[in-house]
Amino acid sequence: MAFRNLVLILALGLAACATLPPQADRPFSQALAPSTDSPLVRIARESVPEPSSSGFRLMPLGLYSLDARIELIRRARSSLDVQYYLIQDDRSGRLFMRSLRDAAQRGVRVRLLVDDLNTAGADPLFTGLAAFPNVDVRLFNPFCCARQSLATRFAASLGDFGRLNRRMHNKLFIADGAFAVMGGRNIADEYFARGVASNFVDMDVLLAGNVVERLAGIFDTYWNSPQAYPVVEIVGDPGDDARDRFNHRVDDGDQMMTVAVPPQDMLGQRPLGAELDAGRLALAVGKAVAFADRPGKVMATSVEMARSMSVQMNVMDRVALSARRVVISSPYFVPGRAGVKAFADLKERGVEVVILTNSFAANDVPLTHIGYARYRAALVRAGVELYELGPAGIQRETWDSKQGSSHGRLHAKVAVIDDSMVYIGSMNLDPRSESANTELGIIAQCPELARDVISVIETTRLRNSYRLRFGPDGESLQWQVMGDPGEPVLASEPGASPFATLRNMLLGPFVPEQLL
Repeated sequence: MAFRNLVLILALGLAACATLPPQADRPFSQALAPSTDSPLVRIARESVPEPSSSGFRLMPLGLYSLDARIELIRRARSSLDVQYYLIQDDRSGRLFMRSLRDAAQRGVRVRLLVDDLNTAGADPLFTGLAAFPNVDVRLFNPFCCARQSLATRFAASLGDFGRLNRRMHNKLFIADGAFAVMGGRNIADEYFARGVASNFVDMDVLLAGNVVERLAGIFDTYWNSPQAYPVVEIVGDPGDDARDRFNHRVDDGDQMMTVAVPPQDMLGQRPLGAELDAGRLALAVGKAVAFADRPGKVMATSVEMARSMSVQMNVMDRVALSARRVVISSPYFVPGRAGVKAFADLKERGVEVVILTNSFAANDVPLTHIGYARYRAALVRAGVELYELGPAGIQRETWDSKQGSSHGRLHAKVAVIDDSMVYIGSMNLDPRSESANTELGIIAQCPELARDVISVIETTRLRNSYRLRFGPDGESLQWQVMGDPGEPVLASEPGASPFATLRNMLLGPFVPEQLL
């Protein structure tokens, strides 16, 4: 997330030259009621027959997760509501967008809401899709102009930095009001094990039942918010050939036309299409609540105001009530003093605390690692079991073997409390999630889902991570290499060059934690 690095530079800028256009009247719209004419609705009700319950399927394998979205798009009959922080103009992004177009041409209503931060260079992709009947595309918290690159966008809007520094980080996909997919993944090759140089180790969950209605309501709140602008109001009229240019972009060349998946994933689950064909899904069943920040969080005028709207508060409140064990995966982990104290208090009550985050070598945001490194000694001293993912990730367990070797980076944002309660969503345990980005998540009471999440985290940490501990002097940190025969111990930061170590040491005192 190079944005965080850019933020720290541009935060010193003082001037601006442009503003957003006035918000025109927009038609209010809301989620369509699930119809029994939809096979997806019938399958969802067959899979979760109890109206007050929800069904869950964890999706730790990227290819399965992409395949699930495409299968649901292709089978949708009435509506697709889609909300993402990032949709990349790459093979996975074009497959996704092409599938949305095809659904619209079948008569499916498509509403696509995307944060405007990462759309530079991809305006024709979004305006082109919006040119088709049955499609509406909106940009959340958009930049006004100079849309050629991220740098030019900020340069034209530095006076509006307070607003533009706050982004919609939500990830949500709903098909026919029957099934939803949410979690940590955006739409890009590296989230689905299709990246060449690096890939993210991530998790989504497929949902059916009671919680989907609440997620649909959350989508409507964002869709109808003042922060969501129709794409043509920001980009302008794309011209009469917008559809042709879109079709050329997504149909021609070296494209993904479908997703090839193995017969089962690491949890023994079959591809979603096979079970949809059978008319019923094998889902873990339990209770769930969904919650999200209010869209107006991006307009907050103070950190305190933004924090009051944060889902992080909800999750940490539940973590603090744990009685036995807390297992957390957070790729960008900056707990602050309050977080360290909360985990220390749990340890004092006899609660086991296990945390997995990125190592320096696996972290794609070096400045965030600086913020995290300030607190890891205190966490280890408090008795927290702290693990850092190595750059190899878990590719040999879960990634497409055709990809070969690639750099692994943790991106899964989950927590399991007392082996029965699960948080999964878009939120990191860091200041940016708390007071800058909007976030979305669910909390599920489901021991079976909890078991699956822990199984994935355990596989990761036991085979491809470093466990932090103190050296003989009781002060200096050491990194125990998990999964390596003999589990050797390293006395210095794994994967950090002397230059990187010096850079972090020099930058550390000047990195404003609130921007991480």
